[in-house]
Amino acid sequence: MEKIKILFVCLGNICRSPAAEGVMKRLVEDRNLSHLFEIDSAGTYSGHHGQLPDPRMRRHASRRGYDLTHRARPIGADDFEYFDIIVAMDESNRRTLMRLAASPEQESKIVMMGDYIVKLRAHYDYVPDPYYEGAEGFELALDLLEDACGNLFDEILNNKL
Repeated sequence: MEKIKILFVCLGNICRSPAAEGVMKRLVEDRNLSHLFEIDSAGTYSGHHGQLPDPRMRRHASRRGYDLTHRARPIGADDFEYFDIIVAMDESNRRTLMRLAASPEQESKIVMMGDYIVKLRAHYDYVPDPYYEGAEGFELALDLLEDACGNLFDEILNNKL
């Protein structure tokens, strides 16, 4: 079976998308399915290229057992061809991705992370950027990502395997 390739995308690739990458990798590893998945993250903005995730996100994620070591990178044209699923953290990210997509086929790969939020769906249909928030913003982002990644993972398993 070919690997299922997932790319998580936020603005700077230093908070939400590397955290989503870490959460999804843990879900896959915990089920011994790493051989079936390739998981990465990128940003629509290149200003943080090469940087580790925000220290606050790394700290909050570490408390939950996630080791975020991804280096920020901007999304590129090749990503639209390579990845099967491209997950936008919010509507602004989705709009940018839709502009960058070169074909209807590439557009069809773009999904919203908010579509997979269940537990806090009444309050959130996207993952808010915690960059300008305090500790509660990072905790909320991780809560939403754990919920959404679990649901996305379940959907992939039900449809692909």
